[in-house]
Amino acid sequence: MHDSSSTLAALRRRIERLGDGRDRRVSGSFATGHEGVDKAIGGGFARGRLHELFGAEPEDAGSASAFALLLTLLADDAPAEGRRKGCFLWLRTDDAMRRSGMPYGRGLADLGIDPADMLLAVMPDDATVLRAAADALRCPVLCAVVIECWGNPRVLDLTASRRLTLAAESAGTTALLLRLDAEPSPSAAETRWRIAAAPSAPLAANAPGHSSFDIALLRRRAGPDGLAWRLEWNRDQRCFIEPPLSGAVVPLPAAGPAADSGTRTVVATG
Repeated sequence: MHDSSSTLAALRRRIERLGDGRDRRVSGSFATGHEGVDKAIGGGFARGRLHELFGAEPEDAGSASAFALLLTLLADDAPAEGRRKGCFLWLRTDDAMRRSGMPYGRGLADLGIDPADMLLAVMPDDATVLRAAADALRCPVLCAVVIECWGNPRVLDLTASRRLTLAAESAGTTALLLRLDAEPSPSAAETRWRIAAAPSAPLAANAPGHSSFDIALLRRRAGPDGLAWRLEWNRDQRCFIEPPLSGAVVPLPAAGPAADSGTRTVVATG
């Protein structure tokens, strides 16, 4: 069995070597670019907070993961003066790697994400992932940490989510808890979302369209929820936009989920 404390210490040293010695913490929020979404959540996703992203169905794991990675791009889109472009950490288990495989560098680049900005850490189990996340969120060199969890592990309870929230607040690092094939449970998250793939509008000559998502705001700690939108990712403008002929904001049914509530580095520990 691996010594988890030495594994986490090695990960922290790796993260710190990516920094430039400056304090990277930034407060406020980052906008998605979509007027309806940003207005509903007070101008954008709050930095230094925990946000939960649920795949609507098991087959939406890829879309939910892509949405989380695009949020890391937006989280670092307004750097402070004198601050270099940041990197982000993606934490997942060996089991998640077997389910979904390795990220595809060219696919990341097509979304506008530089694979060199991603640090991928693979851990043996969810407990180690959560410990690593709490440690990494305190490192202000990172603009965001994606924490991938499949199913409903017992270690991911309300107390664990509070630890992640406190860690994110301490350094202003945004925590994105990616919940796949899972059911919502009590959490200290600032917001909770459901993400699904959406059909994209074809381009000229019937070329494949831009990445599109159906997203629903299931819960917000201070504000309205039960709203849904269709978003299209604009790679050139680095933002989400209203897709052609998209519908307006749609309230979720009262009995629906809102009521239920080329990679830079791989760290292998399992």
